[in-house]
Formats: sequence, structure tokens, C-alpha cells
Amino acid sequence: MDPVRNPYAPGAGQRPPELAGRDAELAAFEVVLERAARGRPERSVILTGLRGVGKTVLLNTLRSAAVRAGWGTGKLEVRPDQSLRRPISAALHMAIRELGRGPDADQVLGVLRSFAQKGPAEAKLRDRWQPGIEVAAVPGRADSGDIEIDLVELFGDVGGLAADAGRGIALFLDELQDLTPPDVSALCAACHELSQNRLPLIVVGAGLPHLPAVLSASKSYSERLFRYLRIDRLDRPAAYRAWELPATEEEAAFEPDALTELYELTGGYPYFVQAYGKAVWDIAPASPISAADVRMAAPEAEAELAVGFFGSRLERATPAEREYLHGMAAVSQEAELESVPTSAVAELLGRKPQSLSPARDALLKKGLIYSGERGRIAFTVPHFGRYLRTQSGP
Repeated sequence: MDPVRNPYAPGAGQRPPELAGRDAELAAFEVVLERAARGRPERSVILTGLRGVGKTVLLNTLRSAAVRAGWGTGKLEVRPDQSLRRPISAALHMAIRELGRGPDADQVLGVLRSFAQKGPAEAKLRDRWQPGIEVAAVPGRADSGDIEIDLVELFGDVGGLAADAGRGIALFLDELQDLTPPDVSALCAACHELSQNRLPLIVVGAGLPHLPAVLSASKSYSERLFRYLRIDRLDRPAAYRAWELPATEEEAAFEPDALTELYELTGGYPYFVQAYGKAVWDIAPASPISAADVRMAAPEAEAELAVGFFGSRLERATPAEREYLHGMAAVSQEAELESVPTSAVAELLGRKPQSLSPARDALLKKGLIYSGERGRIAFTVPHFGRYLRTQSGP
């Protein structure tokens, strides 16, 4: 079939042609926006899930909803080697500008400039960077150097500005699990202050499945502070829509057996849905696409995933870390479990658990595995264990 007309879009954060299976999350967020704008008590939102389930896509879609509602918005991607002060300053600067200029806005921008300029004395120059704010800094507000005190004051001022304007501000933070402990504490405290004062500023964060545990370890009240939405694989009807509706737009169709075969191969994970859909479209000679076409295209889709989705992550691991990953893959296959005991990995590798701690901790920091409960670990990437079992070894 014509590759130019291929409607499927596998890519990091790239919105698919049909955002299937997320209607409930979108509807819930519309309620959050409306309630917050009216000064009703509302919680910020946390999206959690494995890589490849479409968290970033949904985050961007929620931001679009906020823009349509007339809210000021800003977005940032958290980096483990960077303080939150710099990126959140830039995101809030953008959001405040979208509300419009005026004396009140200039006053808050001055506070934002003080916040942006203030940081630990030993901070690198890049971490003391400031957004291009044209107004003078306002001393004595959000500039203590303590990120928790400063962020609480800053969020209070920005939320008050939004309330006075009769609108709202929404901040969208991706890879939230990479925040440093002080920044996690500061963000929770600031959101707590917002909820108590019913100010129309909400945070929408996205991260890996263990993010709720990260937040809870910082502030015990975080379990009640956020609305947690677990983003998972698509069920069969939603996955079928993700393949069929874009094809229909291009006057093409799938045979029922082809859809069944595709779902068995992808497990309904959105990134895989798009990757296999693209490969099948390019290989199928004509519509309707058959199960035989799917089987013919599967090796090409798997080869693409092996390089761009799995392989790129495996390359980040050292030999010792790869040994640990292969051990996890073997244990998960034997036990048919998504998460595995760390003791079982050590036993399979013939090592003491303590000797494997450096490799495990490094993999946790690199975001290749996560620990949802004490003594157990799992891959952050779906089907990663299956991929590793096709490789020769570390």
C-alpha cells in the first residue's frame, strides 16, 4: 500500500492519528479545569505508567485542553542532573505571559525573576540561569534560596494572579520521577498550599509506575494531594479503533483476523500499536489487510523496535548492568511475573545480593527498571524481558 498515505505514527511523544482509549482521562481533566477555574477544591493530576503507554502524548493533549479553556500553560521535562528552579521558571514565565501583561502580572514576574536568580551559591552557572524577564526582580519574595519556601511563595503569587484574572494556570511536568528529593518535597508543599487556598494553579505530572511511592516518601499527605491516573495498555476495542479509524480515513480496512493477530503481537501497548500498524501498512499489497500481511510485517516491526525502542536503552547499560537485566529477564520468564524478587535474580546469577546493588541502583537511576515494592523490581519498558531473551547475553 502507498507508504506516503501511511497514517500510523510511532514516535516519542508523537500523537497518534486516533487517540483511542483515553476518553475517561480527558473527561476527568475537563472537570478538573472547570472546578479549579470556579475556585472549587481540586487536586493536581499525576499520570503514571510504563514507557510506551502514551503518557507524554496524553500530557500534551491535556495541555491542549487547558489552552482551549483559556488557561495559561507551561511545560517542562525534568532532568535528573538539573534543579527544578531553572525549568519551572521558564515554564511559569510562559504561562504568565499567556495570561496577559499588566501591573499585577509585572509584580508576579518580578517575583519569578527573584526566584529564577536565586539558587545555592555552589550552583553551576546554567542552574542560575534566568528567563528573559524584562521587569526588575522583587526582593524578599521567593528568593530565600530554600527551594521549598521559595516555590510555595511563588505558586501562591502566581495562583493569586490567575484567580484575579478569572482564569487558571496549568504546569505540565514530564519524567517527574527524576526530581531530586528536595524538589519533590518542594513541589508537594507548593501543591498543598494551592489546594488549601483553592487557587486556580494545577500541576499535571507524568512519570513511571513508582512515582506515587516517590511522592509519598517525601510527604505522607501526597497520597491525598494528587489525583493519580494509571495509564496502561489499550484494551482490544480501543486498540482496534487505533488501527481501524486511521485506515478508514485512507479508504482501507483490516480483516478481523488481522486485528486479532496485531493485538496478540503488541499486547495493546500504544507505541507498539503504532509501530506494527506502520509496518503492516507498508508491507500489505492491498486492502483489506490480512493476518498473513501482519505475519509478514512482524519481523520488520520487531527489527525497528529492536533498534529504536529496546536497543537504544540497552546500549546505555554497562556490561555488569546488562548481566543484571538478562538475569531479570530469565527470572521473569521462569516465574511468569512482571516484577521479580531481587533475591531471585541474585540466586540465578550465583551472586550475593549486596554485590549486585551497584548495578541495580545504576539501572534504577537510568530509568531502565523500577521498584514498585520493597525487594522487587520490574522493567520500565514493556516486552523488554522478551526482547532480552532473544539476545545472546551481556
